[in-house]
Amino acid sequence: MSVEGTEEYKKEIARLKERYADQMDVFCGIEFDMYSSDDLKGYDYVIGSLHYLHIEDKYIGFDRSANEVKRVIDTYFGGSGMRFAKMYYETISQLPQYGKCDIVGHLDLVAKHNETCHFFDIESNEYKKYMLDAVDVLAREIGIFEINTGGVARGYRKTFYPDAFVLKSIKERKGNIVISSDCHDNRYLNYGFGEALDLARECGFKEVLKLGRNGFVPVPLY
Repeated sequence: MSVEGTEEYKKEIARLKERYADQMDVFCGIEFDMYSSDDLKGYDYVIGSLHYLHIEDKYIGFDRSANEVKRVIDTYFGGSGMRFAKMYYETISQLPQYGKCDIVGHLDLVAKHNETCHFFDIESNEYKKYMLDAVDVLAREIGIFEINTGGVARGYRKTFYPDAFVLKSIKERKGNIVISSDCHDNRYLNYGFGEALDLARECGFKEVLKLGRNGFVPVPLY
């Protein structure tokens, strides 16, 4: 969104909070890219994420089509998808330095097209090390990660962000989770939430967090 559009969004959410105060809670949140200059004051929650890599004084977008991701890998990483993944995880580890975020968004976004294009081997020890190094930092500094169903809703993936191995790693490091649709389209507002809860259980989680008037509260998974 533009700066002006963001301010209009805040005003509209404030209006809706008042309009529906006796019917439901309305919260003002934003997905904040770590290279954004947006002022994070005035939000009830902030999802921090990474959609660009800073290379050669340029901000290179990689949350794009598979062909565009291949172009990025070929142009900036000598055709090595693993080098691309390494830079992504090293960069997102720095997220806490760029702003106060409540939730880490789609942690393994770097693997958006990997199910079909196999840019790198997510089962390799090398990839897992890069990912786990990032989880170590983010679990300690932020502590909450989303299970994001948006990639499946829009047909990019068959598995939610992040995958089961990542979720188990988050659980081992005592990280918490929320369920998010990242919908971009109100038809997908609660897409896959039941399956996401099943995945959380399978990965060992006993509860998920839910945002309320007093902040995030745990909801048991039965």
